Amino acid sequence: MSDLIMNFKELSKNDTHLAGGKGASLGEMTRVGIPVPPGFVVTAKAFDRFLAETDLTQEVEAQLDKVNYEDVNSVDQASRTIGDLIHDVRFPKDLENEILSEYKKLGVQFVAVRSSATAEDSSTASWAGELESYLNTDKDHVLGNVKRCWASLFTPRAIVYRMEKGMRQIKVSVAVVIQAMVQSDISGICFTVHPVTKDKNQMIIEAGYGLGEAIVSGQITPDSYVIHKDNLEIIDVNIADQERKIMRKLEGGNHWVEIDKDDRGKQKLGAEQIIELTKICIQIEKHYGFPCDIEWAMTKKLSNWEFFIVQSRPITTL
Repeated sequence: MSDLIMNFKELSKNDTHLAGGKGASLGEMTRVGIPVPPGFVVTAKAFDRFLAETDLTQEVEAQLDKVNYEDVNSVDQASRTIGDLIHDVRFPKDLENEILSEYKKLGVQFVAVRSSATAEDSSTASWAGELESYLNTDKDHVLGNVKRCWASLFTPRAIVYRMEKGMRQIKVSVAVVIQAMVQSDISGICFTVHPVTKDKNQMIIEAGYGLGEAIVSGQITPDSYVIHKDNLEIIDVNIADQERKIMRKLEGGNHWVEIDKDDRGKQKLGAEQIIELTKICIQIEKHYGFPCDIEWAMTKKLSNWEFFIVQSRPITTL
């Protein structure tokens, strides 16, 4: 594989400059045996080459130089212009072929296509939520969604974020993670240090029905479970009443689905599942050596369940 496309197995936490924070983290966790769905990264080098080959590098910089950050319309105008430029130029043929070849090797119909900024998530800054992700993407939409991820480096929100964090003069690029899609029955977030009390001996797991996008985007209230990390005791359980969830449409993409009335107020994870997930998250925190904000997904078949980790980053709120 070239340095334009890299499998998770080839990446480590030291490859943020190539794979972005998300891609490097997924590679690192894959290497140490964390259950990460398989995938690959269209690296920042591919994006940089795309800009250079299509003569967009100077165009993009010129648009950003014109931005008046005090004026919302100025930011919006630059964002729209850059997005149109990226959308309108032709995808390099060799890169197109490599992406579709790696997609085929995954052996799945649907993938998640997710932006991964090369400005590393740190304890004070996180690109989480600044860039775009496209879940349940099929073969016909993979290349288009890669371009949309590239363009999302220049959404109004991302342009302003770079300025606020003092990154305007720092080269920030974007890689794109393409990963086998987990059709989760239950999903959520884990903070390996309690984000409110800041108690390092406690972690909190949030869980909801369906795809994790519903929780990450703040559109539902999830269950929350507080666990003592030393003895794995579940010390608090709050069950949320969840009326709807995000699921895959048959043809791809996502939609909201009403949850059966009988299931809305049920506890999403049982004690055994909470303990198993806690152990995985403790393993991740120990490996990295700092408190982690972890996104997870669980599939359920009959009485069997399986957990997958789809993201881990430093907690930025401590």
